Amino acid sequence: MIRSMLNWRSLLALVGIVIVSATIFYSQYLARKIAADERQKVEMWVEASKSVLRNPGMDMTLPNYIRNGQQSIPIIETNEKDSITGFINLDTTKAAHDKDYLYRRLRTFRDENQPLIMKLSDTPYIANRYYYGHTTLLDEVRYYPLVQLFIVALFIFFTLYSITIRNKATQNQLWAGMAKETAHQLGTPVSSLEGWVEMLKESDLDPKTVVEIKKDVDRLKLVSDRFGKIGSKPQLEEKDLVVQVRNMMEYIRKRAAGKVQFSLQVPGRPGEGIGDRDGGRVVEGVGSGDGGRIGMGGDALYARISGPLFDWVIENLLKNALDAMEGKGNISVTIQENEKEILIDVADTGKGIAARNLQKVFKPGFTTKKRGWGLGLSLSKRIIEQYHKGQLYVRYSEPGKGTTFRIVLKK
Repeated sequence: MIRSMLNWRSLLALVGIVIVSATIFYSQYLARKIAADERQKVEMWVEASKSVLRNPGMDMTLPNYIRNGQQSIPIIETNEKDSITGFINLDTTKAAHDKDYLYRRLRTFRDENQPLIMKLSDTPYIANRYYYGHTTLLDEVRYYPLVQLFIVALFIFFTLYSITIRNKATQNQLWAGMAKETAHQLGTPVSSLEGWVEMLKESDLDPKTVVEIKKDVDRLKLVSDRFGKIGSKPQLEEKDLVVQVRNMMEYIRKRAAGKVQFSLQVPGRPGEGIGDRDGGRVVEGVGSGDGGRIGMGGDALYARISGPLFDWVIENLLKNALDAMEGKGNISVTIQENEKEILIDVADTGKGIAARNLQKVFKPGFTTKKRGWGLGLSLSKRIIEQYHKGQLYVRYSEPGKGTTFRIVLKK
């Protein structure tokens, strides 16, 4: 467990934390030393001022040297009632044009440091108070760790981001390579099967059998074509999404087992069942009058898509829905549009997705099935978002009630 925690990311973060922590402690040490040195300078300045006031006949060379040499620490002189009587090392222009400038600085100095008091008389009580602030050097030393923390955090962020981008690029190349190799490997047997199908047509074999075999060969060609498009920019064409979705639902319906009902709803078109199954028996679609197929009334909903890849996405979503229902339930696809987008919702009444898994369903390798690689949803999301510039996400899911996936495509 300890070894798994000590990866390069955690070590990088640990080194950054150690550097920043050491800098903070050292800068605080320097800040305390500078603050003590500044107070000592102010004390010397106050003592020099006291000597000038109390001994007017003495040699003023040393006191004036001390007073004139203090040109970095801002000081405000007040009387015993905190009325300002003088100041040094502050902006004289602001003091002349802004009557509140000195009082604002006085409040700041009062919060930062205890004043130095020069008592001039006990009865009546007369005294000068000297409030002082910090030099620019002390502020720089105090804020330097924050600047360094920001720089280190920025460095770590960009390092991790660049490594993540590189890993994703490597992963994409690997996926594309695997897909193209799969397509290449499928190409030879598919070509051979096509030749055998042509020979079967000339034989005395039942034509229906030949037709079904040809369908499966065409299906293999489609699968090969899909894998061949991974990793390269697909050709997008204007397609009627209703037709695309209906055809895929028909294909999946014929291969679905158990009591699973399919339906396709499109606003502006009659809601139809797609060859709903009832214990394995096909039931005609409600009101379709077309042998269980959806009616094609209303305007087509067009979007620029790659037909084979888009069909792959719909197929993956429908197959996941079938797996989630375990042979019984409803699968419904709703296609609707707004001004700029077409929305496709694939909903099932299956077992749903646990909340803890919602963020993982699109990650490569994640699956709750006993069999499978966990790549279907990951590939589907990549196809929709990278190739079609759309979105694919889980719109709704609740354990025991079902799941709804939503596809968003631009018109």
